[in-house]
Amino acid sequence: MKFHADKPDTLSISAIGDGWVAINGERHENSLVVTSAGHVLPWACARFEDLAAPHFESLTGLMPEPPELVLFGSGERLRFARPALMRGLIEQRIGVETMDTAAACRTFNILAAEGRRVVAVLIVGG
Repeated sequence: MKFHADKPDTLSISAIGDGWVAINGERHENSLVVTSAGHVLPWACARFEDLAAPHFESLTGLMPEPPELVLFGSGERLRFARPALMRGLIEQRIGVETMDTAAACRTFNILAAEGRRVVAVLIVGG
């Protein structure tokens, strides 16, 4: 499935397939973090079952200001992480939305194009 950004100068998730995500045309086959500030980083959580609080705690210092929202792409299907894992984000008043990875990619593109401070954490292929 291909996606297109409204603003060509914005980092965008350009496509997603079985076991991969493309960011500005570059294919990634491992879980990753994408920020509206332009960062694409590996995320040390390959499988939903491996989620731990530090995976989410590491997301707050990735941008000059904390994100308004973290989009958690849980893999090929919608799965909710235990709330205790995201407590640090919630206590900092950072919103967390959970959706399957394809939906998180589409939502990231929309919010980033609007200029929102958003981070997408994507489990790829899980």
